[in-house]
Amino acid sequence: MLRPYYRFPVQYVVSHHVGPFLKLPLAYSLGFWLLITLLVLGRGPVYAEWVAVKKNYQVLGLQTVYVDPDTIRREGNLVTLWQLIDFKTVQGGMGPDRFLSMKIQQQFDCAATRLRLLAVTEFSRHMGTGRPADGYVDKDTWLPVKPESMNQALWELACGEP
Repeated sequence: MLRPYYRFPVQYVVSHHVGPFLKLPLAYSLGFWLLITLLVLGRGPVYAEWVAVKKNYQVLGLQTVYVDPDTIRREGNLVTLWQLIDFKTVQGGMGPDRFLSMKIQQQFDCAATRLRLLAVTEFSRHMGTGRPADGYVDKDTWLPVKPESMNQALWELACGEP
C-alpha cells in the first residue's frame, strides 16, 4: 500500500520561494507595478484633440467643424491640416454610402490664398468613428478661399490672420 505522500510530488508553499524577490530594491517592485498599471489602464483608444472652429463660421444646427492643431504642418507658404466635419443628420444617398462625419486633409497656399484637398474619408458614425470610406480627391485642383466661408476660417487658422 502506498502512502499518500508517495503518490504525489512534495507540496511546496509559494511563500517559501519568494525570498529572493523580497531582497530586490523597492524601486524594482514599484517599477513593476507601475508598468502593470500603465499597461492595464493605457489600453483605451487614442483620439485626436479636435478643436471646434469659430462659431461665426459654423453652419449652426447642421454640422460642426473641428481642426486637430497637432496636425498643422508648414513648409514654406504651404500649410497642411486635418479637419473633421460632424454632421447632425445622415449625409449621402439612400445606399450604403451614408455617413455622419468626415475627415478632410487640406493644404493651404498662404501666399496665393487658395486650397486643395489631399484626402477625404467619410465615416458611418459621429466624430470620425464607425466604418470608413475613402472619397475621391483631385489633388491637382486648387480652389480659391472664399471670404466669410469655413475655408476662410481654416485659412486664417493655418496661415494666420490676414
